[in-house]
Formats: sequence, C-alpha cells, structure tokens
Amino acid sequence: MKKLIILMLVLASCTHPTGTEVLVEDLNVPWAIAFFPDDSFLFTERNTGLVYHYDGQARQIGTLQIAQTSESGLLGIAIDPNFEENKYVYVYYTYAGNESHLNRVSRLTYDEILKDETILIDAIPGAMYHDGGRIEFGPGNKLYITTGDALNPSFAQDLSSTAGKILRINPDGTIPEDNPYNSSVYSYGHRNPQGLAWNNGILFAPEHGSSQNDEINIITPGTNYGWPTVQCTSHEGYTQPIKCFSDWTLAPGGATFDDKDNLYVAGLRGAQIRKFAIKDNQIINEEVFLENLGRIREVKYHEGHLYIATSNTDGRGIPRPGDDKILRIKV
Repeated sequence: MKKLIILMLVLASCTHPTGTEVLVEDLNVPWAIAFFPDDSFLFTERNTGLVYHYDGQARQIGTLQIAQTSESGLLGIAIDPNFEENKYVYVYYTYAGNESHLNRVSRLTYDEILKDETILIDAIPGAMYHDGGRIEFGPGNKLYITTGDALNPSFAQDLSSTAGKILRINPDGTIPEDNPYNSSVYSYGHRNPQGLAWNNGILFAPEHGSSQNDEINIITPGTNYGWPTVQCTSHEGYTQPIKCFSDWTLAPGGATFDDKDNLYVAGLRGAQIRKFAIKDNQIINEEVFLENLGRIREVKYHEGHLYIATSNTDGRGIPRPGDDKILRIKV
C-alpha cells in the first residue's frame, strides 16, 4: 500500500495543469521563444547552442559555438520586424574569450538554416552567473538587450561597461540618435534582468535580486536602477521598482503582456507564472496564474495563448518525465 501511495504521488506530480498542451518535450534547457508572422516560432537551447524552428514539429536550423557554464550559453533570440524582407534573426550567446567568458549579440540570416553571422555587440562581460540575455524588438524597431553584472556589481554603475545594463541598438548594430549616452546603454544599475515586455509603449523589466529582492521595473532612458547600492527601496538618485519581492524569491525569467494589460512573469525558483494586472503603470492586482510545472524560464503571449518553456534540466530543478518542455495554454 505504501508503494502504491508513493507511485500515485509521483504520477500526480507529472500531470500538467488543465488546458495546457505540450508542443515539444525532451529539450535541454530551452531559454527563449520568438514568433514569426505565420505563427510558427524559433526557440533556443541554452546548454547545446541549438536553435529550432517549430511549425507543428521542431526542426533544428542552426548551432552557435557557445561557452556554457551554469547560467551562460545560448540565451535570447529575436526575429526582425521586417523578416519577410531581410530574413534576419538575432541571438545573444556566451563564447570563450581570451581570459574569461564573454557575451555577444549577433545577426544571422535564416533561409532554411541560420547562416552568415554578423556580430553587432561584442565582448559583453560574462560569467558563470548574471549574464542577462533577453533580446526583444521594441517601439521604433529598436533592439533591446538585457545584460547582467557578470558577478562584478561595480560594472552596473559604470557607464563605460555594457554589463548590468539594458542596451538599445538599431537592427544594424548602430546607436540610435536618441540614446541617452551616445552609446548602446539605455539604462543602468541592473543586477541580472532576464525579461522585457511592453505595454502601450512602456517597457517593463523583471530583475533578479540578491537573495530575494527581485524587482519589476519600468524602464526609462538614462535611468539608474540602483544596483549594487540599493535594492527595492526609495533612494535619491535611483528609481524605485513598481514591485519588490522582499519576503520570497520569484527568480524572474521571461515576461510578456496579453492584450488586456496583464503582465505575466515566469518564475524559476518561484516555480510559477505570476500574473499582474496593470493600470496607469501600476500593479492593481497579482495572482499565481500557473504552477505545478517546476521551474519556468520563458513565457510569451501570442494570439490568445501563452507559450511556456520549463527549465527543470538546468541543474537547479528536478526533471520530470519529458522535461524540458514547451507548452501552450489558452488565456
């Protein structure tokens, strides 16, 4: 009887929340999802450097030569808003520098396979932890990039460094004329942001705190978000987050808005997707939207559905049968 009860508990822990559909499974730390106009999507695997195209089934389309240790590897991916004309795809990944690991943002052409790499931003400081890695196109077809402090907190306050920042560039890698510092730096004082999401033109970015103190920030150009001097508190010269997780750890990954002003944030250690109702750029309600999947790295809203990537094989989770997976749920 005892063995039967244990088996029933194991089977219960492997079930998926009601209404979820498994699209792809047996993945090796999927990290980011990016959609094409035809509703198919690309996704990355952090630990292998592989890029896949999903259009009903997953097909490998490219491999990046990465240096992978703990949180580093192949991270973000974005598709050019004018993809049907130029066929460009953008990636963020870690590579082996001369003395330490570094990160870069590159543009590739996708024509059946990824090819013809052009490096747009190189030598972003990297480390085992705190590599940032999210890339997304925002208003005006500018490419936004999150970078971590690469385990050197002083980088976050150094405007000459690309670490601990949110960067902003043109699709060809040049610097937009309205950037605040005549460089790729758009905002600074960040520890390790891994999510970017826009609502009515306003940029929201969740960020990993130091032993709790995860934040959700509204990003404005030229603004200092305080790391490592302040976390989660109001202090002259630094911008206060609209949300601080001061009593437990969400460990936020990807973020996305639906078409009803709801922000969804993936939680790694928090093992959930958390939903925030936003009004006038403030959180008016929050709730656990989805759990029982383990660690969640990525969430993307597309055409009435959330697309979710688990991260149970990243060395910090407990893999379940079929992990890791990409799932879809209607909202």
